Parts: sequence; C-alpha cells; structure tokens
Amino acid sequence: MTISSSPTHHWEDFSLGEVREFGAHTVTAEEIVRFAREFDPQPFHLDEEAGRASLFGGLAASGWHTCALVMRMMCDAYLLDSSSLGSPGLEHIKWLKPVMAGDTLGVRMTVLETRPMASKPHIGLVRCGWAVLNQRRETVLTMEGWGMFGRRPAPALAAAGEGQS
Repeated sequence: MTISSSPTHHWEDFSLGEVREFGAHTVTAEEIVRFAREFDPQPFHLDEEAGRASLFGGLAASGWHTCALVMRMMCDAYLLDSSSLGSPGLEHIKWLKPVMAGDTLGVRMTVLETRPMASKPHIGLVRCGWAVLNQRRETVLTMEGWGMFGRRPAPALAAAGEGQS
C-alpha cells in the first residue's frame, strides 16, 4: 500500500478528544527473534532460555519492535489514506509490560491537541496519545507525539464566474 494521492483524511478530520481503536497483530517468536537479530540483539530477545532467565520470564519482544508494529498499524488504519506529512517527533515513550510471543496487540489513539502550524498555515499539527493493549486489555506501551497533516483544500467555485460582478 502507498500513500493516497487523493487522501480521505486531512488535519480537519482529527477532533479534540476523539478516540480511535485499530489494529490486531499477533506477535510470533520468529518475528521477535528476526527483529532482535537485526536491531536489538539482547539475549532475552533472541533466545527463549535467556528470556526465561531474565526479568521477563520468557522470550520478550524489543520495545523498539513494539513501536515498529504500532507504526505499521497506524499506517494501515489511517496514515496511508491521509495527507500525512510525517512527524516532528515523539514526546514520551513508556514500555509498561513486556510483549511476549503469542500476544495480540491493538492500539487506542486519543487526539490531545490540534492546531494549524504557525509558520506554514497549510499544515495542521495533531498531538496524539497512543496506548498499545494486549489481548487481556493490559497497556503494554504508551506514546505521545505530533503528526503533521495537510489541510483540506478549499472547495473550488461551483461555476465559472461565480462571485464576480
């Protein structure tokens, strides 16, 4: 999937206080190890026995793996069909519980703030909080941050010459 050339979601479509729930990804041991080998090769992410001997009590996904999964769920849920222009960054990330093989993750997004960008009024800023929940509805990760979105284009004049005297 690629970013839409005619997006259906613009800055104006994010309302203060709005809550959206999306995603359902079941994490496998194979993907935990694959991600860890490439990006976070700590023993408790690579080996079930090392994971059992750790504070996690089993093979645990890297927190960065969990963040990457959330990003994919965000893309599938709304970003790829939006006027997204990226993000200036995250303000907070907290890993609250380990993500283990077999956990199914979903995301709850809450719109915390919206405003036009002062220096570029054709861009709107949206600050969101995301809670990542496992199948037991336990929060395993929280994040807050900003997204930049194009604003909805002004409607074209209905008929040629409209508004002229």
